[in-house]
Amino acid sequence: MLSPDRRQYAPATQRNRDFILPVLQAVLPPTGTVLEVSSGTGEHAIFFAPQLAPRRWLPSDPNPIARESIAAWQSEAPSDNLYPAIALDAALPSWSIEQRPLPDELVNTDFDPNQITAIVNINMIHISPWSACLGLLAGAGRLLPVGGILYLYGPYKQNGQHTAPSNEQFDLGLRSQNPDWGVRDLEAVIEAAAQQSLKLVKIVQMPANNLSVVLGKEG
Repeated sequence: MLSPDRRQYAPATQRNRDFILPVLQAVLPPTGTVLEVSSGTGEHAIFFAPQLAPRRWLPSDPNPIARESIAAWQSEAPSDNLYPAIALDAALPSWSIEQRPLPDELVNTDFDPNQITAIVNINMIHISPWSACLGLLAGAGRLLPVGGILYLYGPYKQNGQHTAPSNEQFDLGLRSQNPDWGVRDLEAVIEAAAQQSLKLVKIVQMPANNLSVVLGKEG
């Protein structure tokens, strides 16, 4: 839903943000910039940024309509540690913040890609091709310092099985929309992450049969 002021609304954001926040507070490095990949409406960005200060928060999304929504939410709820949203496609072999010049939105800011200490990705990899998940993991492997954190949130299969009938129905619905989408096998994600020097740190059970998956960059 897109309101006249360009703000979009995602009901799932309202439901999950209060549960995600304490996990982020517990696992994110205490300083640096958090890159949010696939920020969607921007509601997570404006909620998390002020509560995770002094960390900086950089939202991103490949969809220009989503970036308009993020900007509209920022206008409604500005935060000194929240950067403007940038275009970023996780599936690409090189991300916009790895290139020079930097995206226009960041030119007149103090953003430094070397200050990225964490990447957050919420509800993306099941509604995108597997190549987007692999690209996300590869990007985290390139950008994160040793000890940096990649945080993933969403539904997963475990040991090849859905964790709840509702997740199985959700998976069928996703695949009917796009055969490249679907609830991923957690073990496959962890295995692919290991190839990018990302090691599983912890798994946190979340409401509505979702998981918080925390991966750490190894040396």
